[in-house]
Amino acid sequence: MKNKLKHLVPVLLALATITGSLSACELKPKAQQKVSKQGFYFDTIIQITLYGTTDEKYIDDCFDMAKKYENMLSNTVSYSEVSKINDAAGKEYVTVSDDTLELIKKGIEYGDTSDGRFDITIGKLSDLWNFSEIAENTDSKDNEVDDASVVPSDAQIQSELSHVNYRNIQINGNDVMLTDSKAKLDLGGIAKGFIADKMKAYLQSKKITSGIINLGGNVLTVGEKSDGSDYTVGIQKPFDESGEPICTVKVKDKSVVTSGIYERYYRVDDKLYHHILDTTTGYPVKNNLYSVTIISDSSCDGDALSTTCFALGIDKAKELINSLSGVEAIFVTDDYSIITTSDEYNVSTE
Repeated sequence: MKNKLKHLVPVLLALATITGSLSACELKPKAQQKVSKQGFYFDTIIQITLYGTTDEKYIDDCFDMAKKYENMLSNTVSYSEVSKINDAAGKEYVTVSDDTLELIKKGIEYGDTSDGRFDITIGKLSDLWNFSEIAENTDSKDNEVDDASVVPSDAQIQSELSHVNYRNIQINGNDVMLTDSKAKLDLGGIAKGFIADKMKAYLQSKKITSGIINLGGNVLTVGEKSDGSDYTVGIQKPFDESGEPICTVKVKDKSVVTSGIYERYYRVDDKLYHHILDTTTGYPVKNNLYSVTIISDSSCDGDALSTTCFALGIDKAKELINSLSGVEAIFVTDDYSIITTSDEYNVSTE
């Protein structure tokens, strides 16, 4: 438990930063009503804050949704629909729900958009690197690991990489199959954004017009603040556990999703290995980036695009973002420089 709590510290600090930013404004007496709760899902702490109400039922319903989707979409839950597809790989189709089908199709769409740099069949390659478990079980502040054998061999990497190909997903109605018996679906790079969008749609159906959903770094704002102003969302400074953001953005009714190498990583012989894998090499992506943040309407899009843009690097990522409507990106480089695709969201370092 000690190690798990250690790795939750940045998440807790990020939640505190966002909540503090939201509560800093002056609201009208009626608008001061709010309710906020935390829960533990997707191996992280999530927090939902709603304004203009004190009824916890809406948040509890969102937490029920989180549990439902975790049990449906996680490849670490043995009875999930995704696990059933993986178990039947190369053998037979599995009938899935409309939600699972929708998310798989979204993953395939981003496989096409990214020319395979985002690939939801990366499961076994990710398992091979084992970032979450290794980082969680080290007591070193910098996740320094003494045993160099934790780094997979090149032969192992190339073997698993040969089965990463989203085009091996076959769909017939609601039936899904992996044609490669050694492939494995992993929707972790897109699922939290998808779930956040579903939560927002539910809240809006209940006439909730102001709030914020934070699924462990996937931030999705509902409407605007009750006084009509923007939300201020902090973007985490890489490798900094103090809680101070490297910059802030002002948004309303938008998603803010960050992918960074500081989220899951370990060090061996002073070399850092992180969880964002290059689907062309099988190794962690090598570039001069620490993180990429995507601002968009859809959190699902933001989830996929943050990983895709990190893998592409700044120049190609900018080309992609500029080809999309209503999407912007913020890049943090390894010298802590901040590069944006526009100044629309008032990025501030103060």
